[in-house]
Amino acid sequence: MNPQDYMNRELKYGAHNYHPLPVVLEKGKGVYVWDTEGKKYFDFLSAYSAVNQGHCHPKIIKAMTDQAQILTLTSRAFYNNVLGEFEEYVTKYFGYDKVLPMNTGAEADETALKLARKWAYEKKGVPENEAKIIVCENNFHGRTITIISMSTDPDAYKGFGPYTPGFIKIPYNDIEALKKELEDENIAAFLVEPIQGEAGVYVPDNGYLKKAYNLCKEKNVLFIADEVQTGIARTGKLLACDHENVRPDILILGKAVSGGAMPISAVLADDDIMLVIKPGEHGSTFGGNPLAGKVAIAALEVIKEERLAENAERLGKIFREELRKIDSDMIELIRGKGLLNAMIIKPKNGKEAWDVCLKLRDNGLLAKPTHGHIIRFAPPLVINEEQIREAADIIKKTILSF
Repeated sequence: MNPQDYMNRELKYGAHNYHPLPVVLEKGKGVYVWDTEGKKYFDFLSAYSAVNQGHCHPKIIKAMTDQAQILTLTSRAFYNNVLGEFEEYVTKYFGYDKVLPMNTGAEADETALKLARKWAYEKKGVPENEAKIIVCENNFHGRTITIISMSTDPDAYKGFGPYTPGFIKIPYNDIEALKKELEDENIAAFLVEPIQGEAGVYVPDNGYLKKAYNLCKEKNVLFIADEVQTGIARTGKLLACDHENVRPDILILGKAVSGGAMPISAVLADDDIMLVIKPGEHGSTFGGNPLAGKVAIAALEVIKEERLAENAERLGKIFREELRKIDSDMIELIRGKGLLNAMIIKPKNGKEAWDVCLKLRDNGLLAKPTHGHIIRFAPPLVINEEQIREAADIIKKTILSF
């Protein structure tokens, strides 16, 4: 089969809910992927930051294959000998009393929303069914009906109503807007991405998270951080909230918790919040399965052993520095933190971000536009300085070709 055959087969038998870049991948190792014709590329998307530890990291794959031959799934109807090991490891790793394991980032967000509402009724005294959660415009927390109900992106919500009530939308990076809404006594929580990834790597002002957290504390409102994309060393710290020494009341993790090996997510909180959910009130058949437990421990060990947060911090600065040297009126702005970066493209001669990504592919680097005019650059965190400079050269050569 040639690449077009593979693409045609997907179009014929699969739902048309994605618009992939036309490249067919069959192999990955570290920072590289290869297509079906053997061409090698830098992966500068990292499966939306799920593959922070690099493709097919040997330690993670070994943990997976070893456990897969022993026990993969029991459901939570029974205890198993791995779940407690994972729970102890991950709670100590991030510094919380309890963890609730799930599978996907969207499930983890839903878990946090349920926790916040239940906490509001049981601990804060909010009247039943009156709890409200503040969210930010241009957020991206997943694609369930409830999550799209708090979206401001028509592509996400249009045509899927009626919507779940109980959300207040305010501008991102706007402390005064948050302060105003926090006057409502029925506010249960403020849900925020420390950096808005899907919106185009929108980095808030220094101090925004800390001020927001302090306002929430004053009003007895839970501060919930969605670190599904920004967490696990991506921005140069273990968590993006760590840049401002903010410890969320509820922490949402996913993606790189598994190093891209399988869907694993986690919600962390202390006992006062987590224990409001009782048996039968929340769960998932696959959540906390033995295979996931062993994979997640290995994936998180790799982050510390290979000092990937420090690597992301150092190489991110070099990368942004190199991109800002590119002399082209096609580049409107370069922004980011660690190895989560974006280039805002100004259309030139009818060529837009999509065209740039096609040319990048031709030159051996894979990236994808978001919101039409923004290209996100997020390589695996195992990348080294020589590779990041080579990738920056590819980007420069590509931009200048326009």
